[in-house]
Amino acid sequence: MIYFDNASTGGFKPHSVIDSSLTVMRYLCANPNRSGHRLSLTGLQIIQDTRRAFAEHFSCSSDRVIFTKNCTEALNVAIFGCVKKGGHVITTIYEHNSVLRPLTALKNKGLISLDVVAPTNTLDIVNAIRQKINHKTYMIVSNSVSNVNGYELPLAQIGELAKSHNLLFLIDGAQGGGHIPLDMNKTNATMLALAGHKGLYGIMGSGVLLIKDGVSLEPLTYGGTGNESFNLNQPNCYPERLEAGTLNLPAIASLKEGLAYVIKNRENFAPLLRLMSENLLVGLNNISGVNTYSQPNNSGIVAFSVKDLPSSRVCDILNTDYDIAVRGGLHCAPLMHEFLKTKEEGLVRVSFSPQNTTREISVLLSAISRIAKLNG
Repeated sequence: MIYFDNASTGGFKPHSVIDSSLTVMRYLCANPNRSGHRLSLTGLQIIQDTRRAFAEHFSCSSDRVIFTKNCTEALNVAIFGCVKKGGHVITTIYEHNSVLRPLTALKNKGLISLDVVAPTNTLDIVNAIRQKINHKTYMIVSNSVSNVNGYELPLAQIGELAKSHNLLFLIDGAQGGGHIPLDMNKTNATMLALAGHKGLYGIMGSGVLLIKDGVSLEPLTYGGTGNESFNLNQPNCYPERLEAGTLNLPAIASLKEGLAYVIKNRENFAPLLRLMSENLLVGLNNISGVNTYSQPNNSGIVAFSVKDLPSSRVCDILNTDYDIAVRGGLHCAPLMHEFLKTKEEGLVRVSFSPQNTTREISVLLSAISRIAKLNG
């Protein structure tokens, strides 16, 4: 199968990522940080090494690197952990439901007020956010890259705005992680949530929340941490405060190797993904009846529609007749589709890996051309 669904889960895993996970499953059956024997301590060393690697690359303290099962959990830990009752949060129409749903839940419970902003003919997204800041605002939440069409948000500008008003700034780095620079110092981010299984090349079940010093979060999950066992309250020290229960050691080991692979290759991969997205867009724009909704981007995401066909129908034809994997529908980002006026039929999303080829793009374009003609 030609796999073009990397924005959902990366289809290619480096050998180092696979080997690291398999090695842990074969030889490290012990629970890290729960016992004093060699196997447990070896597992703990892998976790600590991974923390240090993420802390160094994204610019935070290693004890503020929190491992989660995915980016959704990381976002929930951040959003529910810093709630200020009666406070105000600003987010954008570019967000995934893993941001919109937690914030809406808090709004529905009467705990916060919420503004979801969009750019207009007269306001870019930064100024749209600026207009909504008031004396109750305590946090801005922003996507790094839209998972619908690959649009990259101006994080440094949003972060500077948040810093100037002394606000928390949470970045959803699910799609940007591994593809674009997400240095927490340069973006003024106070929290950064990452998906391990996409652009960071880790396996499914891996996510990370990075938190700047001085930010205090209430735990989302309570339980064993391997320390302070006589304390019936969750420990105040990090990372234990936010990491109750057994960690996913095979996934964490994969993250360490995945990040190393990204650091080694991103300077080459980013322009390659941009070129792939550009080539596909040029080809799609030459097919009658196809509308595109993306610009060339470093995350390799291209969204389009074919005539009045439901996106799910196009995806089904590509799957069954051409053995090509893409994604249709609303991509768990309903407000983005409302903004693009595509909420009825959704969009077909192609998302590349650097390991995809020009031949595969040609096969896809040929298939889309046939679908458009047959459904004319």
